[in-house]
Amino acid sequence: MEERKIAMLRMHEQNIERYQGLLRTKLSNIETHFIERRLSEERFAIEMLKFMSRGETPPNDHLFV
Repeated sequence: MEERKIAMLRMHEQNIERYQGLLRTKLSNIETHFIERRLSEERFAIEMLKFMSRGETPPNDHLFV
């Protein structure tokens, strides 16, 4: 995996750690929902990086339009 992708993976992993730390604090329902959505987006970004590093193209659906 090229260095740029490795750096991006680290960035997403650090974001996940930060968001998980925030979830351990006292948050409103709206804040919790926002953080959980961001966690989901970060995890999705990691999976996409891993998928793209295999040299495959992502499926052509509405998420990429």
